[in-house]
Amino acid sequence: MISSQIIQKTLDELRAITRIDLCVMDIDGKVNSTTFAIENEDFGDVRSFAESMADSQVMKGYHFFKIYDNQTVEYVLVAKGGNEDAYMIGRVAVAQIQNLIVAYKERFDKSNFIQNLILDNLLLVDVYNKAKKLHIAVEAKRVVLLVETKNEKDQDSIEILKNLFISRNNDFITAIDEKNIIIVRSLEENDGYEEIENIAKMIVDMLNAEAMSQVRVSYGNIIHEIKDVSRSYKEAKMALDVGKIFYVGKNIVGYNNLGIGRLIYQLPMPLCEMFMKEVFGGKLPESLDEETLNTINKFFDNNLNISETSRQLFLHRNTLVYRLEKIQKSTGLDIRVFDDALTFKIALMVSSYMEFMKKQD
Repeated sequence: MISSQIIQKTLDELRAITRIDLCVMDIDGKVNSTTFAIENEDFGDVRSFAESMADSQVMKGYHFFKIYDNQTVEYVLVAKGGNEDAYMIGRVAVAQIQNLIVAYKERFDKSNFIQNLILDNLLLVDVYNKAKKLHIAVEAKRVVLLVETKNEKDQDSIEILKNLFISRNNDFITAIDEKNIIIVRSLEENDGYEEIENIAKMIVDMLNAEAMSQVRVSYGNIIHEIKDVSRSYKEAKMALDVGKIFYVGKNIVGYNNLGIGRLIYQLPMPLCEMFMKEVFGGKLPESLDEETLNTINKFFDNNLNISETSRQLFLHRNTLVYRLEKIQKSTGLDIRVFDDALTFKIALMVSSYMEFMKKQD
């Protein structure tokens, strides 16, 4: 339902232009919005007017009008004054509010449609029929972005995103759980993943600055038909999970850039356990403390270059070599050799994945 803030803003704008005071009440006479003090005003029996056959009526120096929602009286509008000007402005106000009701209902219907589409709650024939009814293009270039907020029910972030994309009628913003905001973004013909990455950066920067909210953004592959929105959403969701496991330092992750993380994420747990048993006898050796793991990761980041790694870690070259030899003794893998380094890297990623899945359970 349309909010009282929207109605109040509409009345205030009309009051500023016409100098006619207006008030909107529900059918029981409870005030929703008003431009004048009503404590001592006597409007008479509002419900009787709402239940009458008349669409408008003059009572006690006020013009009364019915505001309909799909042929049902939803509100009663009161224009202060019994003259012709008050009548005309009242009619204008009624028309404007009824148009707003229709627009907000359509927006709600579209949001509800997108939610059901994402959750695969619609048959394919229903997808096309509903999209046509809601005037949503069936064939269009789109992508789904998933925004995970740090706080549950982060209404500030949702409102900021809605305002950010408010001028784009073909974009849809909705939420299907406590922490995730979904954006179905329409794209231009020449837009690619570079433009999507820039959109994601804009979202992160905007929410960090205005909502003081730390967020992670992921996105799926580009799609060209409305029926594929669900697939792009699932890809964005996988990208979000994979990013949490393997790319902790990144707050933007695209499904098209997941690399080997995508493969490991889809491995069954029994296969992961078998692999870890083959490599390390079931789990990472206890000797791999945080310092050791940091050394290993830095060594991998520098493409197995001992000199560059020791420089970045502020270690003597011989100290780094000693650490690597110690790792070799405890694991049986010499990560200075490419094949062993590859096995070790995959094993670390599989271990992170297994830890993540245990927490999910």
